[in-house]
Order: sequence, then structure tokens, then C-alpha cells
Amino acid sequence: MSSQVRELMASGFGQLRHEPTAKRIQAVLGGDTIVDSTRAVLVWEPRRIVPSYAVPAEDVRGDLVPAGAAAGVVRGDVGVALTDVTALRVLDPRVPFTVHSTAGEAVDLRAAGQVRPGAGFRAADPDLAGLVILDFAAFDAWYEEDEQNVAHPRDPFHRIDVLPSSRQVRLELDGQVLAVSSRPVLLFETMLPTRYYLPAQTSPPSCCPAPPRPAARTRARRPTSPSRLRAGSSRTSPGATRIRSTTRPGSAT
Repeated sequence: MSSQVRELMASGFGQLRHEPTAKRIQAVLGGDTIVDSTRAVLVWEPRRIVPSYAVPAEDVRGDLVPAGAAAGVVRGDVGVALTDVTALRVLDPRVPFTVHSTAGEAVDLRAAGQVRPGAGFRAADPDLAGLVILDFAAFDAWYEEDEQNVAHPRDPFHRIDVLPSSRQVRLELDGQVLAVSSRPVLLFETMLPTRYYLPAQTSPPSCCPAPPRPAARTRARRPTSPSRLRAGSSRTSPGATRIRSTTRPGSAT
């Protein structure tokens, strides 16, 4: 029986995962190169959608000191819902590195005359023995070979495509048409819902004018939350793409 690749990728989401990388990984702190390794491993803690770098402890030019507080395992109800991917709560990049979803020991990094509390983590897993997982945000800069990497480590199994399209996209808020465009740009990202970007000059169509402004003495309404953006109504023209409100984890770009 054939298996859907998406389901295969999501099936291990609740597990501790790792993948060696052939790239030379370096990290800079206070102007000094603190991490320099050709033996790095990408590690995804359970429910993490973005990996972290792990390197042998001897490839860290600094002291790794056990943190004062023991590292506890985060509760299963922490995280964001991403029902298109998994029934588990997702730990996206907004959840700090110091929040761990597997057993292990948190360590502080002392290097370049600075102390970075909880910047390292030794997972209690024999396959990761001797490796220390590092907090990307605890360093000033990271490099893959000689190219600077920003935001987070790159996932070798993750792809982003940004494509212009002639699909008609209709955006509504509380039943009011805000924009209709047949010149959207679509962002496709592995395992995540499609995102739609409309030209900045897009305006409401002439058939659906913007609502009149309230009179000066009318009490102002509370601003509508972005979460109330919804798909087009049943009157949406054939072929129009419906935009649904989604909670996106942080950029995996």
C-alpha cells in the first residue's frame, strides 16, 4: 500500500530526531569563534518544527557548566496547533530554546568573557552522547561554511517556493470584501499551509465598495482581531481561492 510522504514525515514528529550534516558549522560570540565543527548534527527535539545544531563538546571553545536548575520536560499542551501537520502541539521558534521536550541536562556557556545561561543542552539519549545542543539565539552569528546563517539552522528536508499566480484570491473580513486579486504571489512551504500575498496596490473591487466610515459622534468599535479573517462566502466566484485564518509558527526560512 502506498504511503503519503507528508504522513511519513509527520509520523516521527513526537520523537527525538537527528541528522548529521557535512557542512562546517561555526558560531561567533563577542568577536571570537566559539564553535567550529565539521562533525555537527541537526537535532529536532520532540514536537520541534525547527532543528538546532549539536556539536561534540570538544568543538566548543568555552566552559559548559551544569545549569542551576534541572531541565524539565515541557507539558504536552504547550505549543501551537497545526492540525494540517499533526495532532500534537507544535513547538515553533517562538518557544524558547530553554523549553525542552526530551530528558537531559541544561548547561550554561561561559566563553568570550560572557555567560549564556541555558545555552546548551545534553540530551539523555545514547545516540547523541558526547554532543551538546546549542541555542542559536545565544550567539552573535552562525556560519555554514563561509555563508552566514540567520534566524535558525536550515532544515535539509524543508523547502520554500514563492511563485506568482493567476488564481483569483478573494479576501473578506466579517462578510465585507477587502480585496480581490488575480495577481497573487503564493508561498508554498513544506508541511505548512499555503500563504497568499497580494500586490500592495490591491483595492476593493468596484462591485464591493468599502463600508462608509462611521459618523463623528459614533462610538468607535474595538479593532477586529486578525484571527477573525475568514474565507469567502458562498457567493465567491468559481475558481476563487479562499483565504483561511491560520496560526503560523515562525518562519522556516
